[in-house]
Amino acid sequence: MKNNETALLKRYCSRLVAIERRSVLTKECYRFEIDRFLIFLKEKNIPLSKTNITVLGDYLVKRSNIDNCDSRTIAKIISALRSFFRFAMDEKLVDYNPALVLDTPKRKSYLPDVLDKDTIEKLLDLIDTKTSLGCRDRCLFELIYSAGLRVSEAVKLNLTDIDLKSGIAVVKGKGDKERITLFGREAALQLRLYLDFGRPQLSGSVNKSPALFIGRSGKRLSRKGIWKNYAKYACAAGVSSHLHTLRHSFATSLLSGGADLRTVQELLGHADLSTTQIYTHVERRALKESHRRFLPRLKEV
Repeated sequence: MKNNETALLKRYCSRLVAIERRSVLTKECYRFEIDRFLIFLKEKNIPLSKTNITVLGDYLVKRSNIDNCDSRTIAKIISALRSFFRFAMDEKLVDYNPALVLDTPKRKSYLPDVLDKDTIEKLLDLIDTKTSLGCRDRCLFELIYSAGLRVSEAVKLNLTDIDLKSGIAVVKGKGDKERITLFGREAALQLRLYLDFGRPQLSGSVNKSPALFIGRSGKRLSRKGIWKNYAKYACAAGVSSHLHTLRHSFATSLLSGGADLRTVQELLGHADLSTTQIYTHVERRALKESHRRFLPRLKEV
């Protein structure tokens, strides 16, 4: 990318944080999408000022066909394009916002994958806790499951956010909103082992990082690193490689145990109750599967 395009993208990202008040994750997502869009314009030899609805349509078709983007990803791309062209208008680079004409696709409803307790235990037991990295990973994934954390929330955790005695963690969710969440005995045990054994070996004697989970360099562990490590263990266990499955399983287990929807919403940090309600459908699906399994001669209702 040319220097002027790099500078343009940098100014746009600054606007996202300073003016649009977007989160760091949203900024990185939009930066990635607009970077790809600018590369597309360069390949087609189309100036930004000449971009119209036809050009945007061709770009979305390309992303959909080549990258196999689903409706949720396309919606994010459109949102990023609308934001970018608002910026471009303020910069006097374009006369209007062509992305406003784009129709946002309806998001398809889906039921998230969940794992039962035995399967999760099998997965976690594969981790060799005799090594510092294994000790960290076992603690990390145990905490994500026990507290229903998002990956981004686990990454942001600092040492001071954990209270082992009370089993409480202070996490920063979407928009850096803080919430209190709880973790169980097994997670507390793994945390003690990690803090006493794993982390000191990784951090070294002079490391002053406040981060709870760190890598070999002693720096805060990245989301990419966490996903990569989980995928390795999930593959060995023969289960879903999506780390978010642990969070889904946490929510479903709570509902199965009798927790009310509002409590689950609070623990997950959902702003809207309708987001949490998806897990009631998952629970009903599990009940129907058990019904067919144990009473196969009865017709499906």
